[in-house]
Amino acid sequence: MSIENEKLTPRHPHVKIVRHIVPVDVEPITKPSKDSFHRISMIVSTKLGSPIAFLLAVLLIVVWILTGPLFHFSDTWQLVINTTTTIVTFLMVFAIQNTQNRDARAMQLKLNELIKGSRGARTEFVDIEDLTDTELDVMQAQFKELHDQILEKKAKL
Repeated sequence: MSIENEKLTPRHPHVKIVRHIVPVDVEPITKPSKDSFHRISMIVSTKLGSPIAFLLAVLLIVVWILTGPLFHFSDTWQLVINTTTTIVTFLMVFAIQNTQNRDARAMQLKLNELIKGSRGARTEFVDIEDLTDTELDVMQAQFKELHDQILEKKAKL
């Protein structure tokens, strides 16, 4: 345990300090199929999140509504739009979730780098996302207490 960690641990014994170092010469463990899924989900999320995709979806709904009288607003006519939207929604959940997971992971890495590089920052917050909910609750209570103390000091001034 480093001197820095020995100093920090007694003040915050509930905080796990996790450090990761990735050597430059290590091959990435990402499997090609996983990388392919990421590329596909990024393309799908980007394309379907565009204004053109939105306009096409609106156009599809308008065409569906206009064909209602042609099909006498039958159950089959309604089933077509219900099935189509259900399938598209089901598939989009996976593509969007993959994109969100990668964005969140990248954001955590960026924040970790900022914490690591900031003087006076408590480095025990690096990898804080690995803490349990109970540990996060304890930290949140500590911050609330600190906040309340600051408010009290300001009120006295």
